[in-house]
Amino acid sequence: MNENIKLVVADIDGTLTNNKKILTDFTKKTITELGEKGIYFGLASGRCVDNQLLHYYKEWGFNKQFDILIGMNGAQLYDGINNKRYDYHSLSKEDVKEICDLVKPLDVNPFVYDEGNMICLKADDATLASSLRNEMPFIVSPDGSLIYNKDRPKLMIRVDEDKMEALEKYCEENKKEGVTYRSVKTQTTMLEFIDYRTNKGDALINFCQLNNIDLKDVMTFGDISNDNELLEVAGVGVCMINGSDETKGYADDITELSNDEDGFAHYLQEKVLKYR
Repeated sequence: MNENIKLVVADIDGTLTNNKKILTDFTKKTITELGEKGIYFGLASGRCVDNQLLHYYKEWGFNKQFDILIGMNGAQLYDGINNKRYDYHSLSKEDVKEICDLVKPLDVNPFVYDEGNMICLKADDATLASSLRNEMPFIVSPDGSLIYNKDRPKLMIRVDEDKMEALEKYCEENKKEGVTYRSVKTQTTMLEFIDYRTNKGDALINFCQLNNIDLKDVMTFGDISNDNELLEVAGVGVCMINGSDETKGYADDITELSNDEDGFAHYLQEKVLKYR
């Protein structure tokens, strides 16, 4: 089944990198072997294509750009085969304001990315840590006006892991009927709001159509709800063993090892590369 795989696409956090956000040498070696065997490789993430994903190949020590980059949970696509960039559905500025108003009673700090900056309501510990980790300056907009002054690919809220379930429940129970946005958990501590049409799977479909790749020849990896459609549309969708039960329900297979045990790389070595 897997000897015909032509494209491998992976989520980053909880999938490709370990719990320390490190891409191990074994995973780097495996990705390099994919290219040597003529298999395309790329990333599918909630991160921004322009200010983050386009730079990862250098940061991780590869000598060429990845073949596909899906950013902002599917709102952005970089086609590395043809060196073309695409934008899809964004949240309207009205939706962004509505979400900010929705969570106003809560002690949370909504934020967006904007031209290499983070824009947030306040400078809390999580914002400072994220700014340092992503090397991205932040701008504080106490009244939120700089957050919802234009359409956005997504809006994010980070909370402690033990508060995530309550946040998800609150947003689901208190949102207005007929809204044109949805929320997805992208990490155990991150809830993101996107246009209801946006998902990684549709961006993958678009890429495959642009490059005449049959979806049955695509293998994808993920671990949490924003990866569901990515796993669902691919010929072989693989959920990490450390992934959520919900996302495992969308997968064709599950790794035997976690992201902290090079589960992605071991799976490819055993299921794909040994047959090529």
